[in-house]
Amino acid sequence: MIVAIVGAGNMARGIGTQALAGGHSVRLHDRKPAKAEDLATALGQAIPGADVTAVEADATADSDILVLAVPYPAGRDIAAAWHSALAGRIVVDISNPVDFTTFDSLVVPPGTSAAEQIAAAAPESRVVKAFNTTFAGPLTAGQVAGRPLDVFIAADDDTAKQAVTDLVSSAGLRPLDVGPLRRARELEAFQFLHMASQERLGLNWSSAIAILP
Repeated sequence: MIVAIVGAGNMARGIGTQALAGGHSVRLHDRKPAKAEDLATALGQAIPGADVTAVEADATADSDILVLAVPYPAGRDIAAAWHSALAGRIVVDISNPVDFTTFDSLVVPPGTSAAEQIAAAAPESRVVKAFNTTFAGPLTAGQVAGRPLDVFIAADDDTAKQAVTDLVSSAGLRPLDVGPLRRARELEAFQFLHMASQERLGLNWSSAIAILP
């Protein structure tokens, strides 16, 4: 598959690393082209033979999956601006709508989620919630304490959900289907608790949420 990633931060690095490890092609786009180019170079050096390149926005159109690896509400704003180009496409939202000023609450109204707001902004796209419960460091490594990461996936479109499931599986991670897109509400709240607990529990952003049998 061709996986386009919008954003070139630490989460883009982690998702790009895993997509390339799964044998996929990666296209990176950022509003600062040099940042995308730097990440593409770094990923290419880390994974010899990797098909990864920085691209302009319109060059993401041939991707099989488009990942919005940007904070909320930037992903919603991009979806609104690109809504025509996103019609029919698989769009992955990884964000957590946390108030980073106070770090004390979520900023979406009760009864909705960042993922659902992105779906409303680009109503003809097929939005999937995934990767929001993984921190960038563990995601780049693909594991915590020797155990592959669990990646929780929520979506209303079964074909889109399967494509993201295949992407996750190809990297050796464990996809977990948690239901329709509205389950993003619980995933975002769960990750907010996970984030808020880092300092208190001394986890240093190196932990992961997992389901054990």
